[in-house]
Amino acid sequence: MFGQTSTTTTTPPPTERGLEDLDAAALAYAARIEGLPPERRGEARDDLVRFALPFAGRLARRYRGRGEPLEDLEQVARLGLVNAVDRYDPERGSFTAYAAITIVGEIKRHFRDRTWGVHVPRRLRDLILEVGQATAALTSELSRAPSVAELSARLETPQAEILAALESAAGYSPASLNAPVGGESSAEFGDLVGESDNALESVDDRVTVSGLLHRLPWRERRILAMRFYGNQTQAEIAARFGISQMHVSRLLSRALTWLRQAMLADAPPPWQNGAAEPDPGKTRISVKQNGDRVVVEVGGEIDRDGADQLRRAMLEAVTGQPSEVVVDLVGAGGFDAGGIAALMAGRDAAERTGVPLRLTRVQPAVRRSLTAAGLAPARD
Repeated sequence: MFGQTSTTTTTPPPTERGLEDLDAAALAYAARIEGLPPERRGEARDDLVRFALPFAGRLARRYRGRGEPLEDLEQVARLGLVNAVDRYDPERGSFTAYAAITIVGEIKRHFRDRTWGVHVPRRLRDLILEVGQATAALTSELSRAPSVAELSARLETPQAEILAALESAAGYSPASLNAPVGGESSAEFGDLVGESDNALESVDDRVTVSGLLHRLPWRERRILAMRFYGNQTQAEIAARFGISQMHVSRLLSRALTWLRQAMLADAPPPWQNGAAEPDPGKTRISVKQNGDRVVVEVGGEIDRDGADQLRRAMLEAVTGQPSEVVVDLVGAGGFDAGGIAALMAGRDAAERTGVPLRLTRVQPAVRRSLTAAGLAPARD
């Protein structure tokens, strides 16, 4: 009615508040919502929150420069402000003091729980704060940095936990892997970190295969090396050994089958696996008298094991003073350094005794090796 004065109290609009009087605004808010149902209190609550936002912003700015973006700190402060408004009770005292405690507590909790670069247990995080406070106090008292033992005595905590706290403190703000190492180098910290080596899973297989390869005949080992390490075709390998491509294919298949069986067995099976077929790679040397000539027939692979046998056969042939010594190499599949040395020893013995010596029926692959060693074989 005319002449009556309204007693409804409202929150001053932000444009008229100047320096915020939060206590008065909070009391006005409490009076405004008194008797209202919960669903109708939202508008008044929003007005008080908007009114107090500058206050929350000032508290957030006190903690800038500590490694967290100011925008994040303001969001945390606003969350604390909303909690303070929701829990405000005018009978418990000043809203300003209560809101400040709530907002600062929310900010500190954010620093404690959300800003660590790596996960650190809560117990260690609390101990890190205590160690920091104790370090500051002891530094002031002793005029130097305290030792771990002194920190342990002050906090009545085992030294092992003090050390764990000091090490874990570095996890708050770890260095970036993209940070430069230093100086004029363009390297980054990430370049110094080791990577997972996928080849580690195959170490056992590599070691096992390496041992099994030494059990193979010399020719099979050479063919496997030329095929899988030298990337040579079967035709190229066949030309090198003077055999057919089909024969190379059979040798490869047999060697790989044996390696596969040996890898899966507790004990490697015999190379020929009990078969009666002779090993074409085995050294075969025979000395035959043909009239006044001596023919030394050589077959198989002449490696270190067969070199002594070849040397003895050639010296034996030269010793009898024949009219000629013929070394028939039609069946020889290959010579290693020991085999070449055995041929050279036979040639030198023939020269000393004046016995002519001739190498004949040499395979193309063997001919290249002999020519390189200065043992020019005769053209058949």
